[in-house]
Amino acid sequence: MKKVKSSDAEIQDSRRAFLSKTALATVAIPLIPGTMTATFKNMLPTSKLIVMNADKPKSLIGQYGPWLASQMKDPPKLSFRNDHWSIIEDWKPSAYAKAEEQIAAPLIKETIVITLKKKYIYDGLEIEELEWKLPYGRPVEAIFLKPENSQGKLPAILALHDHAGKKYFGKRKITKTSDTQHPLVEVHQNSDYEGRAWANEIAKRGYAVLVHDAFSFASRRIFYEDMDGIDWGPLKVEGRTDEYPEDIKNIEDYNAWAGHHEHLMAKSLLSAGTSYTGMVLAEDRIALDILSARKDVDPDRIGCGGLSGGGLRTVFLGGMDTRIKCAVCVGFMTTWKDFLLNKSYTHTWMTYAPGLANYLDFPEILGLRVPLPTMVQSNNHDELYTLTEMKKADNILADIFSKAGHPERYSGKFYDGGHKFDIQMQTDAFHWFDNWLGN
Repeated sequence: MKKVKSSDAEIQDSRRAFLSKTALATVAIPLIPGTMTATFKNMLPTSKLIVMNADKPKSLIGQYGPWLASQMKDPPKLSFRNDHWSIIEDWKPSAYAKAEEQIAAPLIKETIVITLKKKYIYDGLEIEELEWKLPYGRPVEAIFLKPENSQGKLPAILALHDHAGKKYFGKRKITKTSDTQHPLVEVHQNSDYEGRAWANEIAKRGYAVLVHDAFSFASRRIFYEDMDGIDWGPLKVEGRTDEYPEDIKNIEDYNAWAGHHEHLMAKSLLSAGTSYTGMVLAEDRIALDILSARKDVDPDRIGCGGLSGGGLRTVFLGGMDTRIKCAVCVGFMTTWKDFLLNKSYTHTWMTYAPGLANYLDFPEILGLRVPLPTMVQSNNHDELYTLTEMKKADNILADIFSKAGHPERYSGKFYDGGHKFDIQMQTDAFHWFDNWLGN
């Protein structure tokens, strides 16, 4: 038989005909065991192109997001909003235990020794520079402030600093201990706190205030020189603490490096059976232990609060520790669905505790503290969250406190503007603390 050589045009026509008749990629095939053969036998050739899911909503993870969101129960399994519970005491033990399990904070049993490094007076405040050693890592550094010449046991605030992608600094972000501040700290306070060191301001109102470096920040940050196995960019020795220990460029380099490293840290912590959330919570609890044990502090009148990452820390510490008698969460409130579909990329790994969303929505972590007084401050134009989900989170917390019979112990306030804790918000927060801590 004579072999006929086809022209390029004929080959293309043949290929188009074949694709037209066998457009399998555009047909939805139910992959049900036992029916797959029958499905293929009954398929009819078609020349009509079917574009699937063209009108589906989009998300951070494409078309996977809406389906995952549809699987999330509202309310979740252990939400107090479920009809199953009507009494706080019947609900809280199981919800709290499950949250503890999912957060997986390490248990630190060792005795903590606190060292007073320096003590002085500044701007009407008595200030102590403290340090304590945990069984791992470099020592924790902290600042304690109270009014000069104060007497007796004072109401106290555990002031929680923010994240802001600036891990070189911690406690210094919200304090001021001399007339000279690092330029980057001054810029940060101007942009996020309307030029105030808010920990100082509330101390002046008659509070004992403790501010410590959170896990992986400032004194607790990851030092490049302690690492092995990776090498990122020009940062050869963390902070380059020789000739210019706090050079702006060096600090900015470190903050950029630490942002990349947070992913690695989170994976390693999960591999160890804990979480970023759990590590931060464990160290915040140690700071609360130290504050509660002071002779100049009334342990029955302790509050906590903070902006952004400090608000996140308030959610977990305020929700998981009843020693916090009054909590103010600033600039960190929305729902798990908002993180899933829209905003997970804008937030730290400190936010996420694997599996917890099956049992409590994000605001319900803070809601575990009901009926203890709780305030949430949000900004209408905060690009880190979706306004509709911030409003939903506010409604969830209001419903929880109302169902518990204490609607007056929750306050959700919204302000114009972007991500911030400005003077008006600080004033409202301080009044809330005054009201409930009896200052």
